[in-house]
Amino acid sequence: MDLIHSAIPHRAPFLFVDKILERNEKEIHAEWTVRADAPFFEGHYPAHPIVPGVLLCESVFQAGAILCSHDARDRVPEGSVPVLTKIGDARFKHVVRPGETLAIHVTLDDRIGAARFMTGRVQSGGRTVLRVSFVVALAPLADHEALDSEHGGAHPKVTSG
Repeated sequence: MDLIHSAIPHRAPFLFVDKILERNEKEIHAEWTVRADAPFFEGHYPAHPIVPGVLLCESVFQAGAILCSHDARDRVPEGSVPVLTKIGDARFKHVVRPGETLAIHVTLDDRIGAARFMTGRVQSGGRTVLRVSFVVALAPLADHEALDSEHGGAHPKVTSG
């Protein structure tokens, strides 16, 4: 867990990678065991709990961030923060239930400037439950702080209509 904590800022209850199985400069294999007492099950289909798809995606994004921390070219420089800039072609194949151990595989496909193009796959019991492509880029921390100060520490709310 120390390797994970040193690579990304995420912590419980919003940490969805438990173990790094293998990592090199182009790919990472990780695991997440979904705890039956995870707080999101209380309100997400409580009579028939399933892991929200957005959290399956987040496990892939976190593994991707850990992958990037491995290579000096991808390390986050002082004064910047990695942000998710694009999610593409997310395909959910099977539901995930409490107690399942998920195999997470992320591949770094390309680097263009500050952008990192990646693809991820999540499997449970040998079955693919998610495939997703995504892009992460570095954003200046100053922009984030300016946004916070403009809105009293809160990001503006987006409303429809």
